[in-house]
Amino acid sequence: MYNLGHTSELAARLHSRYQPQLEADRYIAALNPDHDIDYFILIEPGLGYLIDSLRKCRPHSVIVVLHADACFRETNRFPDIPVWFPGSETSVQEFLEAVIPESASVRVIEWRPSLRLFGDACLELIRETTDCIKRADASRRTSAAFGRRWVRNFFRNLTLLQRTVLFKPMDMPIVITGSGPSLESALPQIRAAREGVFVLAASSSLPALAAGGISPDMVISTDGGGWALLHLHACFRPLCGLAAPPLLACALTAALPSQCAAMPLLPMNDGTVWQNMALHSLGIPSVLIPQRGTVTASALELAMVLGTGSIFLAGMDLAVRDMNSHVRPYGFDHLFFGTALRFRPVYSQLFFRSSDIRAGGSHNVYAAWFKTKMASWPARIFSLGGNHAAFENKTTELHRGKEEGYNNHFKIITVPGEQCNHAAETVIAALDNPQYAAAISAELAPLLFPSDTNISAKAIAEAVRDITRPLQNRGKCG
Repeated sequence: MYNLGHTSELAARLHSRYQPQLEADRYIAALNPDHDIDYFILIEPGLGYLIDSLRKCRPHSVIVVLHADACFRETNRFPDIPVWFPGSETSVQEFLEAVIPESASVRVIEWRPSLRLFGDACLELIRETTDCIKRADASRRTSAAFGRRWVRNFFRNLTLLQRTVLFKPMDMPIVITGSGPSLESALPQIRAAREGVFVLAASSSLPALAAGGISPDMVISTDGGGWALLHLHACFRPLCGLAAPPLLACALTAALPSQCAAMPLLPMNDGTVWQNMALHSLGIPSVLIPQRGTVTASALELAMVLGTGSIFLAGMDLAVRDMNSHVRPYGFDHLFFGTALRFRPVYSQLFFRSSDIRAGGSHNVYAAWFKTKMASWPARIFSLGGNHAAFENKTTELHRGKEEGYNNHFKIITVPGEQCNHAAETVIAALDNPQYAAAISAELAPLLFPSDTNISAKAIAEAVRDITRPLQNRGKCG
């Protein structure tokens, strides 16, 4: 039970005693919010007079409420509005990710009296909301630049998929290797415990693992850009006497070289309706891993699914160390050495690259996400040292599990190949079905038509046909 007397006292300090609705109306009128805002996030609106005001002036926008005090749960007058209270099962960012589409335009409105009354609690809500909006904005920009390529990669990768991987959870410790500079110092620990751990490697860490005498059990790739191919090429070179390529966990929107057709693939499905329908129509099993913008986040979520034991992180710096942006050796090293000139030495190139990465700010966005997630994930994630501060509160020594191997936890099966045409026609048919058209259009329109609005389902269907037609003409889409 909540103390209604306490709630009344807070309300008296948050709103006018005489005309609280008029007060809220004037506040919103002074802000003059744009008409094209899809979602408004209200930070502690108290008894909700701001909600009435916003609904009157912006009836087509959706309102989301974040409260700084759980006492307002008893006075909630708007059961149709998504509301978050302190003590909820989900974090603020998880709540916002669930209720606000990534492609939506958003504005945050804080009720100033609440900021004075609740202080740090309101400031924390603003910080969490800002981090979530920054991450969504970065994802939106990436989708606009690479969306059509992602869709093409999805259908092209179905032509490569010949063997897929089924798994059951294992209890072996899992080591995740990123490509941050600190991976170099963690390699001796990983090598010493190698026989008793499962190594899940970001593709960008493969050259460093090979140099350190470590062959990974599984490689993960999520990047849709063409440069990602350089990292995956290492799978097909001799890796420390590796007899066969490792298992490959990949987002189906990732850029994969054609040689991946020889590898057992574990497809990662981002949970969108169009991907689910396409894979279901082909009977292809997959693991649900939402897009996170960075392969290390996807690797961590995948590790939580693959096993029930401890998870150790290495090379997740989310920072530049001096001029070193990545572990050495690294897949792009030859690009710097190959273009080195007398007036453009390698050190100068590395300096400017590290400066650009710092200025980009993406590390800070991902670090904020990890900091939030680490608080909610089970206490079985540990750092091998040198990682970002978001992980360093759980530093420990790497311990070995039972040396029973992991092969009995994975089963490789053959799937019908080259069926991207069938998958494309499934998506196109769904776009013609009123039951699914709106949801699939909302997912594909920002990818295929990032600068346009009100794109019809028919136009999206034609774009999917245009993407898959070249694959059919080359005989790669059965």
